[in-house]
Amino acid sequence: MKYFKEEEFKCRCGKCAGGGIVPKLQEMLDDARRLAKVPFVITSGFRCFQHNDAIGAKETSSHCKGLAVDIATPNARTRRRIHRSLDRVGFVRFGIGEKFIHVDIDQDKVQELEWDYYRYSK
Repeated sequence: MKYFKEEEFKCRCGKCAGGGIVPKLQEMLDDARRLAKVPFVITSGFRCFQHNDAIGAKETSSHCKGLAVDIATPNARTRRRIHRSLDRVGFVRFGIGEKFIHVDIDQDKVQELEWDYYRYSK
């Protein structure tokens, strides 16, 4: 990987020190980062089931399979550049939060989908 370190994708629970994301996701993120020409700050990569549960995420989260990441978007302009580059490299599943974008390549879930987290963040 040119733009990322393995540690960025590991579980952040502080207990398991495990996980990572699948190579295909790594490659797609590297390609998107190159196109966007802005840093991608990964706020969540792989999650162990305990960490996933502790933060209140769904037990079917693609993060637990190493198939998803959340990327910080500090402002609207950066969010647009990141979103556009992710779309250009072939991502088709997007979750849009106030300060992040979730992407995954989970083929077990509905494809060609974009949702927002705004209504769930209250």
